[in-house]
Amino acid sequence: QVQLVESGGGLVQAGGSLRLSCAASGRSFSNYPMAWFRQAPGKERDFVGAITSSGGATYYSDSVKGRFTISRDNAKNTVYLQMNSLKPEDMAVYYCAARSRATWGLIATLSTYDYWGQGTQVTVSS
Repeated sequence: QVQLVESGGGLVQAGGSLRLSCAASGRSFSNYPMAWFRQAPGKERDFVGAITSSGGATYYSDSVKGRFTISRDNAKNTVYLQMNSLKPEDMAVYYCAARSRATWGLIATLSTYDYWGQGTQVTVSS
């Protein structure tokens, strides 16, 4: 059974940092892109960023570019999201997602991901 389990969420003051982790089990995702999405209350789930299978390239939404960094450790089957300079508008449930295809097209499209974690809450106080 494939599982993605996020951790690392919590409460942080504006300007602070958090590091989220997403540990995969049940299969290896080392050959596939992985991504982070987030969903604020009453809003749609939005793309945050993605990373290629090797970790050699990343792509971010404009709202987080320069503040967030995605990395991965394929030996641990884990992807990370380092979030710096957090703002109140970053507050959301953050989800890890993985594809079962080694393609990069439509990387920001939610429906192209096959596996999802349960999410971890990030709360940013102003």
